[in-house]
Amino acid sequence: MPESPLSTAQAARKGIASRLDEMRRDAGLSGHELAVRCGWHKAKSSRIARAKTAPSDADIRAWCDACGASEQAADLIAASRTAESMYVHWRQIHRDGMRRVHESTVPLYERTTHFRVYASNLVPGMLQTADYATGLLRSITAFQGTPDDVAEAVRARLKRSRVVHTGNHRFGLILEETVLYYRVCDGPELAAQLRHLLEIMSRPNVSLGIIPFGVRRTVWPLEAFYVFDDAQVAVETLTAEVNVTAPGEIHTYMRAFGELSRIAVHGAAAQRLIARALVSALR
Repeated sequence: MPESPLSTAQAARKGIASRLDEMRRDAGLSGHELAVRCGWHKAKSSRIARAKTAPSDADIRAWCDACGASEQAADLIAASRTAESMYVHWRQIHRDGMRRVHESTVPLYERTTHFRVYASNLVPGMLQTADYATGLLRSITAFQGTPDDVAEAVRARLKRSRVVHTGNHRFGLILEETVLYYRVCDGPELAAQLRHLLEIMSRPNVSLGIIPFGVRRTVWPLEAFYVFDDAQVAVETLTAEVNVTAPGEIHTYMRAFGELSRIAVHGAAAQRLIARALVSALR
């Protein structure tokens, strides 16, 4: 089972740090000598070498120059940027609002043929109604303190969600039953969202399962994650999105999805759970 959604990003960062530290050793320099050559405090080179501090492009250039290996700087900078893209803070992603990130992920959604989604906290974005998405994105905007472009972001989210109805896309979605009760919008809007789930699950390209309260679990509740074919997994934490691309880790998330799907109920049983939550939303 996945141990941590940060593991791929951390491993990539440690890989960069190891390459830099090996370069220092090959140059016959101590950490202190390297820091002096770079004009840094002596602790900085140590923190970079131990992957405690992510090096900037300028740091990598200075390190390579100090070690007489300037020709390696470009490759290391490219690798470092890739590692940093694996773990991106929501405040950075949403620094200009949320519309742009929805638009930027349209190509990923359009080229994905098989989506596997596990949702432990919210209805997945591609299944959200406009009112549900509005309530959710307003809460996120207020919590993060990022620019308010909620109306535009909701329209972009709904446009991106057209993949459910067009093209050759299949969706396997597993929701914790608690998701059906979380009120990120008012009761009538939540009820409308639940009715939408009942409608969407009848589509031949959609498999929707619900993990009931009290079921004997073989997999503990996890962070929400989205598997795009077998190429990428996006894991959502409170502070960041983690993009997993290592084949071994992707396989682990797919294995977890399989186990979560096995303990979920589908078809008429899932419909009954949604209908029960619908009654609660209207009280």
